[in-house]
Amino acid sequence: MHSSEDLIILFERCFYQRYQARLVKGEGEPIYLPKTEGRPWHEIQFAHGFFSSALHEVAHWLIAGEYRRELIDYGYWYVPDGRNPQQQEQFERVEVKPQALEWVLTQATGAKFRLSLDNLTGETGPQSAFKQAVWTQVQTYCTQGLSHRAQLFRQALCQFYQTPMDLQVQQFRWQDL
Repeated sequence: MHSSEDLIILFERCFYQRYQARLVKGEGEPIYLPKTEGRPWHEIQFAHGFFSSALHEVAHWLIAGEYRRELIDYGYWYVPDGRNPQQQEQFERVEVKPQALEWVLTQATGAKFRLSLDNLTGETGPQSAFKQAVWTQVQTYCTQGLSHRAQLFRQALCQFYQTPMDLQVQQFRWQDL
């Protein structure tokens, strides 16, 4: 069984001491909150306890550099559900790396990955370009490797879920998108 509680514990073990970052079950939309005087840790809030939301929000944190991790929601542009085609295209451009890394992390847990257009009430347009971009980025992660933080968390997931430690393109199938 895949539990977001396990992800919270693993994330804390990997990153709290060095980065003072915590993964937290949120009640609403996901958000990243940098530490403040009133909150002495960085907080990655994921949606409603969903396992996939936790992995997705962790992927954003793993990609964000030091400067971005000091900004609310990493300082990124975001328009919620109901985006027009131009807004959706922009959303998809910035989501390629996080969703590709989410797929890599999901694979390390043995769970099923689901590509997300995050626009249920808006216009999404053709999905093939987005799928291709995510697929290509996964191949890049497999051949060029992950960042240190991403590799550390992936290894913790592989160890916990007893999945193969090596990261290979063959572990990912286009049909799974």
